[in-house]
Amino acid sequence: MFRERLALDAALIQDQFDLVLGALDDIGVTRAMAYATQGGKRLRGFLVLESARLHGVEADRAIWPATAIEALHAYSLVHDDLPCMDDDDLRRGRPTVHVTWDEGTAVLAGDALQTLAFELCSRPEAGPAEVRADLALTLAQAGGAQGMVLGQALDIAAETAAAPLSLDQITRLQAGKTGALIEWSACAGARLAQADPERLRQYARALGLAFQIADDILDVEGDMEKAGKRLQKDAVAGKATFVSLLGLDAARARAAELVDAACAALDGYGARAETLKEAARFVIARDS
Repeated sequence: MFRERLALDAALIQDQFDLVLGALDDIGVTRAMAYATQGGKRLRGFLVLESARLHGVEADRAIWPATAIEALHAYSLVHDDLPCMDDDDLRRGRPTVHVTWDEGTAVLAGDALQTLAFELCSRPEAGPAEVRADLALTLAQAGGAQGMVLGQALDIAAETAAAPLSLDQITRLQAGKTGALIEWSACAGARLAQADPERLRQYARALGLAFQIADDILDVEGDMEKAGKRLQKDAVAGKATFVSLLGLDAARARAAELVDAACAALDGYGARAETLKEAARFVIARDS
């Protein structure tokens, strides 16, 4: 059920991107935006749509924040790939935006995708004004200096630090860099329904950390063609990761414990939450 739902949701989100971006002027920056939003698993958008289903929220409302989080995620990848950041030339199996166009276009495309995310959250189709305001406020917090950008800043600082980061420091870094957007995505359905998001927040925090540990494992032993990006970058850079600090076996065990914790957080929802539980199991079994 999960893989089918993930694929269906990815197609819904792509259709929404085609609709929204197709209404813009056909210039280099909008073509770069469309390019950057193609492909990927759409796990964050799936979490929005599935948590909305959990609360009885219609897909025609949930698709707006689902597309918003994918726009924000795409912006972060476009900027992260730039030479001044991670300097990557491959993303989702294709040349990165700054390689396909140029650095200036990549910066602008990322900027436009970031602002598009808040526009999509604020569209009246997403629900009452107070819901849209809450979505936009919490997305700003998750994506900015309290969340993803904080994690990215800590990651950059770690590259020139005198000593490798500790396990606690890496956990804090990744809670921002990877976890903050995953948490927002999983809680979005409850926010759309004006319900308590606490159980989904607990689920997402465990899920986000498991996701990052799985990424660190893939960086060591994954297949570049399946991953669609360069691997073993952290080892080359001498950066501490969950794998370098825990070892492969202990990292796998920790990821499995986190998946169990994520699933347990959803027990109060009963069978309705099974697809979200499958998503948690997927993040540590994936090969890309």
